[in-house]
Amino acid sequence: MKKTILTGLRPTGNLHLGHYFGACQNYLKMQNDYDFYLEIADVQALTDNFNNPEKVRKNVTEITIDLLSTGLDPNKVNFFIQSKIPEIAELTVFYSNLVTVARLQRNPTVKTEIAQKKELFGNDGESITYGFLGYPVSQAADITAFQGELVPVGEDQLPLIEQCREIVRKFNSIYGETLKEPSAILSETKRVKGLDGNDKMGKSLGNAIFLNDSEEVIKKKIMGAITDPKKIKKDDPANPDICMVYYYHNLVNNKENIEKVCSECKKGSRGCVQCKKELIEAMNNFLAPIKEKRAYYEAHPEEVKEILENGTKKAKQKAEEQMKKIKKAMKIDYE
Repeated sequence: MKKTILTGLRPTGNLHLGHYFGACQNYLKMQNDYDFYLEIADVQALTDNFNNPEKVRKNVTEITIDLLSTGLDPNKVNFFIQSKIPEIAELTVFYSNLVTVARLQRNPTVKTEIAQKKELFGNDGESITYGFLGYPVSQAADITAFQGELVPVGEDQLPLIEQCREIVRKFNSIYGETLKEPSAILSETKRVKGLDGNDKMGKSLGNAIFLNDSEEVIKKKIMGAITDPKKIKKDDPANPDICMVYYYHNLVNNKENIEKVCSECKKGSRGCVQCKKELIEAMNNFLAPIKEKRAYYEAHPEEVKEILENGTKKAKQKAEEQMKKIKKAMKIDYE
């Protein structure tokens, strides 16, 4: 039998290049070899978007189209909506008894995200919601509801997987061997930097190229990308290793062109404007097949709806079977 993979994305906006290289490329490799469940995590999105439900609702479809446009096959990947699997919410309640508030507050991923959201929650942290603090518990429920054995994540998400493993061990020690401990699969691609040189490309940072950006938007973004600040004149030699334009050439251009860009940059025979124009062309060529697929799904919304319905139906069946085992172990399988 194929091992089960569970992963998820929060529908808070469209996917960008960071998502593509950090996650989607891995998904494309894995979809042929595993029983693959891909969660559109709308409930988790509401932990810090509870006051903007329209945003979450709209992006459920948007992010599904983005994922399909990268080449994921709905016959191999079960796309499902988190809120339509009530077993996940039920498991979250059960697991909340197995983890302390202090342990959640020590979780490095949670601490980092709280720090990033001080503006939302208030500087003193007193306004942090129960749902936000407890989302690692919800994530453990996501994984174990499907007996997820493998979870593709970035390094920053490893503490969440360890939290899940702790919950699994605690559950099994009390109720008997029922749950499987999941293992993380790290992306082979490091986090993609933003156009501004920031170590993280982010929706809220204004430094991302999105998979659905128009050619005009891409041109504007790339023309504003950070280059070597010491290169003043066109024929000044420069250091491509600190230039974000060269960085993106490495992502989307071919080896021959990348070597040419690097050599000419160092010799001072290449201007930044020329280099950016070539990157714009390479970026548009790279994104063209993705946009072609996106156009198809945008023109066939009923097909996207059907994909989500079919995937959610299969996910619901699997979660129901798992819940029966869990309730039996907990001795709350009343008939």
